[in-house]
Amino acid sequence: MKIIFVLSLVLINVSVFGQTMNDINIVPVPAEMKVQPSAKFEINNNTELVLEGSGLERSATFFNDYLQQFYGFKLKMTKKNTAKNAIILNYERLDNILPGAYTLKVNNNGVSIAGDNETGVFYGIQTLLQLLPVTVNYKQPILNHILSIPQIEIKDYPRFAYRGMHLDVCRHFFPVDYVKKYIDYLAFYKFNTFHWHLTDDQGWRIEIKKYPKLTAVGSCRKRTLIGRYGSNKYDSIRYCGYYTQDDIKEIVKYAADRYITVIPEIEMPGHATAALASYPFLGCTKGPYEVMDTWGGSPDPFCPGNDSTYTFLENVLDEVMQLFPSKYIHIGGDECPKERWKTCPVCQKRIKTEGLKNEHELQSYFVRRIEKYINGKGRQIIGWDEILEGGLAPNATVMSWRGEEGGITAARQQHNVIMTPGTYCYLDHSQSKNEDSVTIGGYLPLETVYNYEPIPKQLNAQEAKYIMGAQGNLWTEYISNPRKVEYMIFPRMSALSEVLWSPKGKRDWQDFQRRLPVTYTRYREWGTNYSTAFYDLQSSILPTTNYNGVLLKLESKSKNGKIIYVKGLTTNATFNYSDPILISASGNYGGALTAANHKIISNWLWQTFSFNKATGKKITLKDQPASNYPGSGAFTLVNGIITEKKLSQSSEWLGFLGKDIEAVVDLGSNQDINGITLDVLNQEGSWIYLPASVEFLTSENGQNFSPQGILKPGTNGNWLNERKIGIKLHAVTARYVKVIAKNFGIIPAGKPGSGTAAWLFADEIEVQ
Repeated sequence: MKIIFVLSLVLINVSVFGQTMNDINIVPVPAEMKVQPSAKFEINNNTELVLEGSGLERSATFFNDYLQQFYGFKLKMTKKNTAKNAIILNYERLDNILPGAYTLKVNNNGVSIAGDNETGVFYGIQTLLQLLPVTVNYKQPILNHILSIPQIEIKDYPRFAYRGMHLDVCRHFFPVDYVKKYIDYLAFYKFNTFHWHLTDDQGWRIEIKKYPKLTAVGSCRKRTLIGRYGSNKYDSIRYCGYYTQDDIKEIVKYAADRYITVIPEIEMPGHATAALASYPFLGCTKGPYEVMDTWGGSPDPFCPGNDSTYTFLENVLDEVMQLFPSKYIHIGGDECPKERWKTCPVCQKRIKTEGLKNEHELQSYFVRRIEKYINGKGRQIIGWDEILEGGLAPNATVMSWRGEEGGITAARQQHNVIMTPGTYCYLDHSQSKNEDSVTIGGYLPLETVYNYEPIPKQLNAQEAKYIMGAQGNLWTEYISNPRKVEYMIFPRMSALSEVLWSPKGKRDWQDFQRRLPVTYTRYREWGTNYSTAFYDLQSSILPTTNYNGVLLKLESKSKNGKIIYVKGLTTNATFNYSDPILISASGNYGGALTAANHKIISNWLWQTFSFNKATGKKITLKDQPASNYPGSGAFTLVNGIITEKKLSQSSEWLGFLGKDIEAVVDLGSNQDINGITLDVLNQEGSWIYLPASVEFLTSENGQNFSPQGILKPGTNGNWLNERKIGIKLHAVTARYVKVIAKNFGIIPAGKPGSGTAAWLFADEIEVQ
């Protein structure tokens, strides 16, 4: 076995400096830990690796392979301790509910790792690796190589039974070697589940011998979208890729050697276009179908009215279950459009024959039938929280992604739950307010991930027992290469590992920040890409006490350097930053970090202000935005920042799910008003729709409002463009401006998210 952390880094003739005794940087933080001040133990070429028990070879081999790859030497493995300098692996009975507990002791005599089972020993090895120094020096010969580690006692155990990471290989395909590398990352941070998303509208990635067209046809799309969804720009490159069954077996074994279970996801009944393109008889219309070359979903699901659909899926699942020994098989179940079913004769016949009320119950029938088949093979299903619609299958586990509500509902129905809400666990979301690469949107900074609590406070103690754990998800619409994968997951995956492993009371955000620099150093030692967004210079826009202009606040979590700023688009004249800057007119401002020698040590952060009569003024909202798109509250709509038309700058958008926007701006005094506009976002691939209508009203007293006009998209010349809605006024004097934007409503058939409530996104209210 070879650890595939990095193929290009080879260390020879190295000497490694020791860590300080009071600077332990283990992630996830152990449950209990005691450090012996100023004492250390030295691992060198004479240290023996002693296996006092059966089944410990995998852990020992993993440790030795890591030493060889990153420190240039291996230890002698033996069954009997004959050396004074030894690392001893054995077993110990540890009274912990979940498997994987271990103890680790380092003293003058060596290192002892005792696990409650093989997995516990392996986790102890991961902790030992993090005690090794990460600073290297290329001067001493390898025979004098010494790794100094602190003398320490650790007692550790997992908090949650399910600690998962997900990888979508359908939108973009990743080779076998990189999937192994991804699994190594999971192992290092004590994750125990790899959720492998293998089929979707944009590609079928697993070989099924009974149905060869699934890979001959379904694994290829004729082209791929360039840029964000809705750009209508494509490359001209045929995109293909799939894993053979031998590939699958290799990866499953590789994961098992690291005590990680691989759970495959075979999407059904929606997200089925790649399968339908391969075998058109599986759809309601019988085709023709094409593998999707853009993101989002297709209006064509599997046809649940035909028995041939179930025969096909059962045959597919038979081969899947032969390849994956996991207890769980993930069947997707999300975002299934149902319009085809409404007009499909065999689907309507199925509804009538089975005594179902509607198409939602037809989906439930489908899921229950598939679950019964999988249960008959001794396995269980996991599905996204849409499988709750129409009634939950008897033994199903729910993966709650559309917030926590689905998980709460399932737990109260005594079903197992895996929490993976987008607000906290979608690592494809932007991690910087100033993201310079295309992402699917959202804003999920490191601190938000770290502070996530998987057990919802709405659950009582008995209901909370059904929360198995949580999972980080990585969807790859905008992630086409391994470097981008790593940039998106690190360091957020490391933070999530502590959420899932460490006792809740041991989690400490300030201490995690202290450990972060060493974590970054380790990424560099691996040759792994990562984001430094946590240390980026950040800006926030605040109201003034008299609502006269806005305040630009600059800050950085970096302890090195000081903040400077400039006015205008040049950096010739700089000013030292101390307090928030008063901005009272349109213009450009830039900020950066400088070192003691005045050298710029960060990228410049630029902010453009566009002032109007509403900028900086008092504003109130009737209903608050959704918790995952809160912007900076109502003030976001009058802070003078008008974003580019992209969701990755989500901190400047207020998002309302299925709700209207009703905002009132107080201009401070009666003023002549010549026009009012509302900035909105149109991004249907992300379920974000233009409002059904926008009404503008004015008032002199804040009580009696006079209508000035109602605009609807496509029917009124004052609808300025796809993101700016406005009216021109003449001879109107008012102090208060009210804007009412009506939500689009339910997303129509054939669109991504069809049948669910649309999002309404707003950025700025402008008054001229």
